[in-house]
Amino acid sequence: MVLVVYVFLQSLRSTFIPALSIIVSLVGTFAFLYAAGFSLNMLTLFALVLVIGTVVDDAIVVVEAVQAKFDEGYRSAYRATVDAMDGITSALVTTTFVFMAVFIPVSFIGGTTGTFYTQFGLTMAAAVAISLINALTLSPALCALIMTPHQSAGEGRRLSFSSRFHIAFDAAFHRLVSRYKFGVQFMLRRKWLAGLLLVVACGGFALLMSTTKTGLVPNEDMGTVFIDVRTSPGNSTRQTRIVMEQVDSCLRTIPQIELQPNTTGNSMLSGQGACNGMFTIRLKDWSERTDREDAIDAVMDEISRRTAFITSADIMPFTRPMIPGYGVSSGFEVYVQDQKGGTTEDLLKYTRQFLEALNRRPEIGRATTSFDTKFPQYLVEVDAARCKRNGVSPADVLSTLSGYIGGNYASNMNRFSKLYRVMVQAPPEYRLDTESLNNIFVRNDAGEMSPIAQYLTLTRVYGSEVLTRFNLFSSIQVNGAPASGYSSGQAIEAVREVAAATLPTGYGYEFGGMSREESSTGNTTTLVFIICVVFIYLILCALYESLFIPLAVILSVPFGLAGSFLFARMFGLENNIYLQTGLIMLIGLLSKTAILLTEYAAERRQHGMSIAQAAISAAKVRLRPILMTSLTMIFGMLPLMFASGVGANGNASIGVGTVGGMLIGTIALLFIVPPLFMVFQYLQERWMPGRNLAESDPESVQPESKSRA
Repeated sequence: MVLVVYVFLQSLRSTFIPALSIIVSLVGTFAFLYAAGFSLNMLTLFALVLVIGTVVDDAIVVVEAVQAKFDEGYRSAYRATVDAMDGITSALVTTTFVFMAVFIPVSFIGGTTGTFYTQFGLTMAAAVAISLINALTLSPALCALIMTPHQSAGEGRRLSFSSRFHIAFDAAFHRLVSRYKFGVQFMLRRKWLAGLLLVVACGGFALLMSTTKTGLVPNEDMGTVFIDVRTSPGNSTRQTRIVMEQVDSCLRTIPQIELQPNTTGNSMLSGQGACNGMFTIRLKDWSERTDREDAIDAVMDEISRRTAFITSADIMPFTRPMIPGYGVSSGFEVYVQDQKGGTTEDLLKYTRQFLEALNRRPEIGRATTSFDTKFPQYLVEVDAARCKRNGVSPADVLSTLSGYIGGNYASNMNRFSKLYRVMVQAPPEYRLDTESLNNIFVRNDAGEMSPIAQYLTLTRVYGSEVLTRFNLFSSIQVNGAPASGYSSGQAIEAVREVAAATLPTGYGYEFGGMSREESSTGNTTTLVFIICVVFIYLILCALYESLFIPLAVILSVPFGLAGSFLFARMFGLENNIYLQTGLIMLIGLLSKTAILLTEYAAERRQHGMSIAQAAISAAKVRLRPILMTSLTMIFGMLPLMFASGVGANGNASIGVGTVGGMLIGTIALLFIVPPLFMVFQYLQERWMPGRNLAESDPESVQPESKSRA
């Protein structure tokens, strides 16, 4: 960014002022974060990175305006600063209000999406407000104190490097301005072409937004992979352990894995059970995994490929969700519901039909469920009549059985400065089979002990280990992950289509975890765009006192939005919360850039220029600050665009979208805004001409009324 400022202004003194404004704005933003109670997380850090590229804009506009006065012949830095501030103060205030109007309203959106927008938006709004105060106070003062005009060749002294560079750059830049002026004149003579390009941009934006794959939060390579291992129902821990050793031997041959500890008898997806197991895999450091096949998705595919021969278990690798607390995996989570009160067997039958159809979809990498009704169990029946004859309560029989076999939480114990839970349960060797019930006794009303086996009838049955309820309906949980190259949004849409085709009447589905949040925020992007545009339009109407001229600013934005989605498609990114955040910021940045043109053109028109001359004059004068502010943002986003390591996907989503939008949007608005201003200024003067103050001022007609009296 500093290099861009130096290239355009050719002065280290001028470069120092925007650099200092970055520090001032960042310090003020940290103070706001502390006062607001925000933490330094990915959202606020994203905002701080983007702040560096946005807060420098106002300082650049101030410095460039002062430099322009020097180029006009001013020799006094104080006088150049005063006159420059007279011409840009209103534009600075308006652009800042517009930028804040983009972020503040979206901060009131509820839900998880609103949490993202709130922290990011308020941080950006506070930084831009501090940047405005800095641009109106500190930057002008520094300009008056340290900026000096460049030396001219006729002064008889040896020119400094900056002065020689200034002369060479000015010659090249003037040629660029001449060609740009010719392009603007070409567009002014063919205003229909601007309208055609606007229609193409709006259509392309709508098409790209509807066809770009969607998601809530991009999955990141956090260096950890989990593997859910589920053997046949009824398997013992020893049998499950044999399968776990087979999986472990396969994992040892994968070079990207550093550690692979495992647990038998428990899993994050399948829960507790002798037939369940789980691996927690730590991958090698990101510096050792730089190739495409070292990515976490490629490692998960390799795990599935190498363990495919193990048919005695269902093996599924997964990663943690990006938002803690939203499910247990980063894939999708669906609950198939029995909404009519049918049997568990029917619910399982339709769930398996749903899974078969779902796994045939190309968007789905794999979908599975841990639910099964083949777990061996005992049906325990209590002979209540015999209990009453012997003076034993049936509840006491069940309580005793539960305590000895399942265990009861009895009390707490302090020992060695730690708190321990006291569990009452029979030793394992005394609860191995049904004969052990003869050694478990219950007390009757007479105080005598009797074995509980005489009150119980045990029947071997098969059933489910656990039955889940979701929204009070009996449900079966289904977990899955999108296929490689597909997003979570595409997987959710596939789930909807398959459920509509396979689930009969009386059976439904609900999303859980992050999938539930993502499926409920489908229209958030459109709502956010509408709110931003409405607030920008209202502020610009107040600035220009016109209903038409603000449209010249707003209609320049679709070019940048279309460019953002175009770059996202080129880089294979999805439309997620980070890309949407960048789009919101892009609306503010492009509006600020367009305001620099329309505000100056409107001022020239008020001074008597024709509409075409005012548009051409504004294009010439504002070209340099527009290029400076846009290039600083683009170069500032390049590190995010090509980021690696933890958070790389989120960084790329913001960086690619912002760079693409700023690049295409800036090029487009430089040629589109002048003809749009010409059209809407003509409509303004034709349909809403300015009022004659002499006719509307009461004081001007009062003497005439008195003379007639």
